[in-house]
Amino acid sequence: MKNTNISSSNAQTITRILLGIFFIFAGTAHLTFLQSAFLAQVPNWVPMQPDLVVLLSGIVEIILGASLLFLTKLRTTVGWIVALFLVAVFPGNIAQLVNHRYAFGLNSDLLLWLRLPFQPVLIALVLWSTGAWRVWRNRIKLKNQIPHFSHQ
Repeated sequence: MKNTNISSSNAQTITRILLGIFFIFAGTAHLTFLQSAFLAQVPNWVPMQPDLVVLLSGIVEIILGASLLFLTKLRTTVGWIVALFLVAVFPGNIAQLVNHRYAFGLNSDLLLWLRLPFQPVLIALVLWSTGAWRVWRNRIKLKNQIPHFSHQ
């Protein structure tokens, strides 16, 4: 995925920085003080030890957070990678609900249900703040503007 030189608004930059800090914090939490809470999100069907899943996902989150903060020239690509990661871990949120595993202060099925819509919001914020969504939309627009010549 090629990055184009696009500008970001102050709101996008601030949001991207906050998301980067959030990911680094969440990744660090995976590895330290919230490790047992993150175990609640590992689906039973994942073919790895839950502790290893939490460890690896924590490392990935730290890398993604640092990428959001420091790989500004690659921010659109980073945006898509972070969005794909968030899609990939979403089954963990569903597994937490289905298996009634309460963690993070979410101590009822209702709260676990209410949490689910925040993942698409987080994905949208990542795509918006990195400019990834705009670049993709502009490419689609550009494709549609290319004249099609027909043989008469």
